[in-house]
Amino acid sequence: MKNIYVVGTADTKGEELAYLADAVKAAGGRAVIIDVGTRQPTIEPDVTAAEVARHGKDGVADALNSGDRGRAVAAMADAFARYAVSRSDIAGVVGIGGGGGTSIVTAGMRELPLGLPKIMVSTLASGDVAPYVGVSDIIMMPSITDMAGLNRISRVILANAAAAIVAMATRHHEETSGKPAIGLTMFGVTTTCVTAMVEQLKSDYDCLVFHATGTGGRTMEKLADSGLLAGVLDITTTEVCDLLFGGVLPAGEDRLDVIARTGLPYVGAPGALDMVNFWAPETIPEKYRHRLLYNHNSNVTLMRTTGEECRAMGVWIGRKLNACEGPVRFLIPEKGVSALDIEGGAFWNPEADAALFDALEATVIQTDTRRVQRLPLHINDPAFSKAAVAAFNEIRDL
Repeated sequence: MKNIYVVGTADTKGEELAYLADAVKAAGGRAVIIDVGTRQPTIEPDVTAAEVARHGKDGVADALNSGDRGRAVAAMADAFARYAVSRSDIAGVVGIGGGGGTSIVTAGMRELPLGLPKIMVSTLASGDVAPYVGVSDIIMMPSITDMAGLNRISRVILANAAAAIVAMATRHHEETSGKPAIGLTMFGVTTTCVTAMVEQLKSDYDCLVFHATGTGGRTMEKLADSGLLAGVLDITTTEVCDLLFGGVLPAGEDRLDVIARTGLPYVGAPGALDMVNFWAPETIPEKYRHRLLYNHNSNVTLMRTTGEECRAMGVWIGRKLNACEGPVRFLIPEKGVSALDIEGGAFWNPEADAALFDALEATVIQTDTRRVQRLPLHINDPAFSKAAVAAFNEIRDL
């Protein structure tokens, strides 16, 4: 039987860690207390902070002996991340912490496989948790009260966390469908295309569709980097718009780099490159308020990209594709890249699209394995989805 790791800073949260470990045991789990504190613990953990710190890139010195709290927390976060991925006995992880502890524990959780149960009980859980969760599946549980000793509220919260992690760990199992997994990117304005592709592919593949909201693309690429995908159909590359022009759902600067590293079969398209995403109209930067805008809903406003911006995106994507030595097909839908970019639609702009398409074609160095293909179709035309699937089937065994 594997272990439930109970993780926190035993110098400041010793009483809470001991209570949580006992609750895990009472729920039927095997608890192992991991100390990630930077000072003398108040309880005796199963794994000491020094043992964890030895896994850090700078060893024990920065984590335990630096005398600088910020430096120590950063060093311990690095050490715990390295420690966590070195272990093969983890059934689940439950952590507790305030600001520093949450930063340390979630650094390790983020490195663990998706699907492995992870619960973080934190004083920060009701705020913006994106820096702690990233593209992982960490469950953030508000601690309600501060962690300054046990009380009638904290006992309930910790007992609930213990019951939840044990139940999750008991039910956790590896996927055994036998089908290889592939990643697909989708936005509301490319749903018709991607849904049709899934229908064509699902008999042979486990189709993992990712919402192209910045985190979606990063999650897909994390899976690809972990060797969990057999290919990528990146039809909706819209996150590049927000990266380059200040939108709220951006890709990272490393978008597409994983395709170059892994050589995975890749079929791409300029899906939704006609739009940059902002929140409600009042949040739009002043420099953009004169532009063509579309109210997607009361909280999301879309801005049409210009020819100049489209040209810049074509060059950016083209350069990324040139670094890919694996099989690549990039399909250009000449009649529009989204549900709004269609004749008569709010974002119909053939000149801006032409700038994008020409820049892509001019930038990509085409080879036997790397090709750009123009199609006289709209991205949501059924024939386009069929062409994308055919392209993937062509390259999947190259």
